[in-house]
Amino acid sequence: MFATASGLRSGPRVGAAAGLGVGLGGIWHVGLAALGITALLAALPAALVALKWLGAAYLLWLAWNSWNVGAASATEGGMTAAAAIRRGFLTNALNPKVALFILAFLPQFTDPRTGPVWQQILILGATFTLTGTLVTMAYGALAGLLRKSLASRMSLLNRVAGGMLALLAVRLVAD
Repeated sequence: MFATASGLRSGPRVGAAAGLGVGLGGIWHVGLAALGITALLAALPAALVALKWLGAAYLLWLAWNSWNVGAASATEGGMTAAAAIRRGFLTNALNPKVALFILAFLPQFTDPRTGPVWQQILILGATFTLTGTLVTMAYGALAGLLRKSLASRMSLLNRVAGGMLALLAVRLVAD
């Protein structure tokens, strides 16, 4: 959703950059899983709760910004590719659900008899993240290509995106 919103707001290049940032956040989680830090985080409920609240606060900040962007500023550019990468990374890196998903998903496909599990997690995680990153970048770029045709509805789309981000923040805390 972040890559799509970024593409709609700032064009295909920024939308793709946002998707890349989200993918880098995925690599962050894979690295944490390979190091065993994700398992440690899952074992320490207070750390997981702190990460949930930090992630929810960031989502609410994004929701506030999206809700308050006017239609004119939404079609004039607004965000650089570097800012989109940074914000995409933070959006994904601060999401504890991604960490728990990686922790639950990747180890199922490892086998200690075939080599070090951390290496297998890195390979599987890199493959998983690469494909997800390419798809997310494509969504962002496609949204950027459609932004001119959606310019008259941009204010509504920003408010819908803001509402969805706020609901995601609430859900993150409620789970």
